[in-house]
Amino acid sequence: MTPFEGKHSYRPVEGHGLPHDPFNAIVAPRPIGWIGTRSADGVANLAPYSFFNALAYTPPTIGFSSQGRKDSLVNAEATGVFTWNLATRRLAERMNATSAMVGPEVDEFAMAGIATVEGGVVPAPLVWESPAAFECRVSDIVQLKTADGAAMQQWFVIGEVVAVHIENRMIVDGIYRTEAARPILRGGGPADYFEANESVKFRMRRPG
Repeated sequence: MTPFEGKHSYRPVEGHGLPHDPFNAIVAPRPIGWIGTRSADGVANLAPYSFFNALAYTPPTIGFSSQGRKDSLVNAEATGVFTWNLATRRLAERMNATSAMVGPEVDEFAMAGIATVEGGVVPAPLVWESPAAFECRVSDIVQLKTADGAAMQQWFVIGEVVAVHIENRMIVDGIYRTEAARPILRGGGPADYFEANESVKFRMRRPG
């Protein structure tokens, strides 16, 4: 018996041998970076990114990764700002609509019927109905490299959160209740999502 008996093992460079790449299904469920930007020409853009997460507490910092030079990346480069908007179960279908591959001249807010509000600190659009949203200033944009040093067609956009907006009903006894917002998370496969709600909640405190 080998150490990997009973496991599907593969080297990514040689292919995974499955109908769908399991990588992003394993790193799951993943929070969704629903990113709002505006082009240098003034066109609003809204797009979801599943390669997204929080990166630091102080100052609060988030980042999303763009496969190819998509509009969100180009706009963030040009303006130095973007917003992040919490994607929830109630907004799921409209969030999905904004993932359509359309030209940079298309305003996804208008296309998906999403009400917008202008940031109070940065000149970028927010999803008005999102129960939590961040306004961000770009702190860095990094083109990713392979372990051998070859440039990838993948850019990581890092932003410092300079303003936070939370619906009052999400805060109970001074604590933001994640489940109250019913955030959705990206799973594996071409269509899998998960919803975080009270039924899947459990508590566990750090030792010490």
